[in-house]
Amino acid sequence: MLMRAARREYRTWTSDSRRWNQYVPRAGDVIVATYPKSGTTWTQQIVGLLIFASPEPRPIGDIAPWLDRRGPPVAAINRMLDGQTHRSFLKCHVPFDGMPIFDDVKYIHVARDGRDACLSYHNHCSGFSEQMLASADKSGLEDEVLAAPFPRTPDDPRAFFQRWMTAGIASDRDGLPFTSWFNFERTYWENRKLENMLLVHYRDLKADLEGEMRRIASFLDIEIPDARWPPLVKAATFAEMKKVGATLHPHVVPLFVGGADRFFHKGENDRWKGILTDDDLALFENTCRERLAPACVNWLYHGRLATSDPRRAED
Repeated sequence: MLMRAARREYRTWTSDSRRWNQYVPRAGDVIVATYPKSGTTWTQQIVGLLIFASPEPRPIGDIAPWLDRRGPPVAAINRMLDGQTHRSFLKCHVPFDGMPIFDDVKYIHVARDGRDACLSYHNHCSGFSEQMLASADKSGLEDEVLAAPFPRTPDDPRAFFQRWMTAGIASDRDGLPFTSWFNFERTYWENRKLENMLLVHYRDLKADLEGEMRRIASFLDIEIPDARWPPLVKAATFAEMKKVGATLHPHVVPLFVGGADRFFHKGENDRWKGILTDDDLALFENTCRERLAPACVNWLYHGRLATSDPRRAED
């Protein structure tokens, strides 16, 4: 049942929130919603491992489509989902106010320190192949809001960060070449107490993978026999995912220089240290204080395990 309609429209060179207006939900659907490079594929892999209760690698894009990605018709994606015999789960890179919300759909939002997400996104964008750049250029030039080719990625990650902090699309003040990270995280934080919303943090996945997997399983009402947990947890580690990267994401191979190895890059925290200056960090911290609630900032920096349960945090 529809809880509320989309309240705002978001368009980037790779994503278009309007596509969610054509989504046909099934009771029990799972939507993994993240800002780019914040543990999206990792969480999709975890959800898939739990749904199938098997460590066998599966092509994530084929079983858990990215619905807001510019490209295949949404009607075709809906038909594919209707034909699935397993519980459906999808990927989303749209702020929570940019899509219709349903009370019988489960939403998992995964967050990461914005400084790490930005620098990981720099590696991501700087690895785009000519095929990917041509596709993004076409999308931007054909969209009346963007009306421009994809903005090329500076070689210097600090220059990328500075642009990300000071330039945005449409009404966004920052986030280029995507939507604002600050606005994105605010929309999920403000809805964190919904019964069908679970907030997960990248640091917590790194610190206690099995514990977070069990937490996700509980949220999804999935029971896994004790004997099956060790192989499932192993299959969700970064090392194992990188090893089978071409199987997990076969469609990204032609989109990146270096293929799946470039896509599964480092998976590290605090990668901004030694790159961003004191002035850069001050700009980021001041913007966090200006745009986000203190409890939200604390959670985004440190995760749940080092702070408190987001559901219990006051704004």
